[in-house]
Amino acid sequence: MPSNEPASPVRYLSPIDAICVTVGIIVGAGIFKSPSLVAAFTGGAGMALAAWLVGGFLCLCGALCYAELATTYPLGGGEYVYLSRSLGRTVGFFFVWARASVIQTGAIAALAYVFGDYTSRLGGWEYPAPMVLAVLATIILTFFNVIGLRASKWTQNLLTAAKVLGVLAIVVIGLAYVRPLDPTDPAGTAPALSPSASLWPGFDAIGLAMVFVLYTFGGWNEAAYVAGEVRHAHRNMPWVLLGSIGLVTVLYLAVNVSYLRILGIDGMAASKAVAADAMLHSLGSAGSVAVSILVAVSTLGAMDGCIFTGSRAICALGNDYAVFGFLGKWHGRFRTPANAIVGQSALAVILILLPGLGGRFREALGSGFDTAVEYTAPAFWLFLLLTGIAVFVLRIRDRDMVRPFRVPLFPVTVTVFCLMSAWMLYRSLDYRLGGAMVGVGVLLAGVPLYLLCRRRSHAE
Repeated sequence: MPSNEPASPVRYLSPIDAICVTVGIIVGAGIFKSPSLVAAFTGGAGMALAAWLVGGFLCLCGALCYAELATTYPLGGGEYVYLSRSLGRTVGFFFVWARASVIQTGAIAALAYVFGDYTSRLGGWEYPAPMVLAVLATIILTFFNVIGLRASKWTQNLLTAAKVLGVLAIVVIGLAYVRPLDPTDPAGTAPALSPSASLWPGFDAIGLAMVFVLYTFGGWNEAAYVAGEVRHAHRNMPWVLLGSIGLVTVLYLAVNVSYLRILGIDGMAASKAVAADAMLHSLGSAGSVAVSILVAVSTLGAMDGCIFTGSRAICALGNDYAVFGFLGKWHGRFRTPANAIVGQSALAVILILLPGLGGRFREALGSGFDTAVEYTAPAFWLFLLLTGIAVFVLRIRDRDMVRPFRVPLFPVTVTVFCLMSAWMLYRSLDYRLGGAMVGVGVLLAGVPLYLLCRRRSHAE
């Protein structure tokens, strides 16, 4: 009996759906944590806001590069397709291995734990509640992604709408905030937008600030993975990429202005949970609870988007290597890459469970926002740099290909993107070499697997 499984994805997503997926991934837990780190490194309100504006500009350069690639090769594998075609299948393989073992599954697990931590705090539950809730969230979102695009896209759309409205609420509260006149109030001890004593923090400090700014912008490139499922991708993908970056840049600038108005630059730099502290100062304990709910919703939205896009690269790998052929199959009824989705989430669940097995695992794997940056950033920026290089290579190799969208001001725009990626790769390695080397080591662990795949391919 012939199989009814489709050989390719179904183009069911509208541009709004694709923007919701992308924005849902970008706006995760980072914007509620990293502004305090950026404030500490820059030391001044103007420099802090400039860092976020520059971050948006640099990501815009990257989005323009991705818009050309996504419209020229509107397939579901994203960077895997571009890197394999331009730099060879070896680079493409290691890219997917990095996403499966370092970048995407690590991001899903970290977001799941943030959700578990904040939800447990709201409910007053203790260990192992955060780990249990993290696993449950991963399983439930995996289920919605497996059963079909209708369920997964509406889940993502609702979660993205909720988090954007929540961030806008923080913006409105910050803009309407009136500083108390009581000099004993901690929020009133310094002007909200007080400048730093040093107007220029130095290149090292700016570099570290940009590591966290661009980490918080991370995920804009995930729009490339929905190209194979967006209606009229040749026409719509540039709007998806540029619209996502534009919306997120405005949100990030506005919410940082809100934090500055409430806490001031010194208060931001000293805060361990800048969003919660800002709302605690402005609304009291009710504001802190509201932010905890917002962070939980934001992490769910980012998790859902990561599950959706991460599985598409794994599926593309399954189509190219017989060893992973089962990962490339699309479910005949649900029309989703069900095997790839489940396999990716299984790896994420393992990462969630490992720290709960004992203190040594937690010590070895680390926990928290800084560790996530250390572990994932080098691989992330390495492959973003290679994708920028792929634009140059494919312009030469596939010069006769129809390009519905071309990068404006080529080659300047692409060069800026490549230089930014190379600089961020260096800074992420220099930030804390030990944590970065863990991610690099996991990436190199894919070498034996790649040799096995090549041997099997030659044997067949």
